Amino acid sequence: VQLQASGGGLVQAGDSLRLSCVVSGGTFGSFAMGWFRQAPGKEREFVSVVSASGRATMHVADVKGRFTISRDNAKSTVLLQMNSLKPEDTGVYYCAAATQYTATRGRYDHWGQGTLVTVSS
Repeated sequence: VQLQASGGGLVQAGDSLRLSCVVSGGTFGSFAMGWFRQAPGKEREFVSVVSASGRATMHVADVKGRFTISRDNAKSTVLLQMNSLKPEDTGVYYCAAATQYTATRGRYDHWGQGTLVTVSS
């Protein structure tokens, strides 16, 4: 299973970005798909997850109301729409696939390479 994330960049506080992750080599519709981020010098942390069906989503508290996760099973793609970005959202964002709907990093079996998001103040 291969995951390819894209869409990162340098933006100003208050701007929006949309991250994409395309999955190949596996049965996309069987995976819960998550996004994690890692700020410089910090642990990789959970951001959002969408269930395999797309009917359930979960977000970390500080992105609720600003970030939306969605998936297109026909295109084997998961999206993370990030609005009202803040400097503290800066980090490398990773998409990941798991066989269960979870926020636990260790339960994700497959990871993408990461895409850098930098939010300036």
